[in-house]
Amino acid sequence: MTLISEYSLSVFIAISLMSMQLWTLSGIAGPLLVVVVVQAFVVIAYVWIVLFPLLGRDYQSAVLSAGFVGLSLGATPTAVANMTAVARHYGPSPNAFIILPLVSAFFVDLINVLAIPFFLAW
Repeated sequence: MTLISEYSLSVFIAISLMSMQLWTLSGIAGPLLVVVVVQAFVVIAYVWIVLFPLLGRDYQSAVLSAGFVGLSLGATPTAVANMTAVARHYGPSPNAFIILPLVSAFFVDLINVLAIPFFLAW
């Protein structure tokens, strides 16, 4: 199961990167880079100051924090890739691999059902 999930994740990320037309972003590369750098600093600060202590300062919270960084800077596959890298180096955390995909895939979709119409009407 682990082999199939890692292979599927690798193929998904490769296909996503190959289908991106990065040359279309060349006109806004500077502002986009600034936004990404600021977003990365804000996410790291949030994880370090709020999320990691709130989750309990243990190994599971470290894996979940790595997943949150991936989710904040990308999507659920990026979060799973971050968590896999941490788990491969330090050991498994099965609960984290259940919690984060469930929250990021299921609950975020439920919140989007309410948030998208609200912002479109606004």
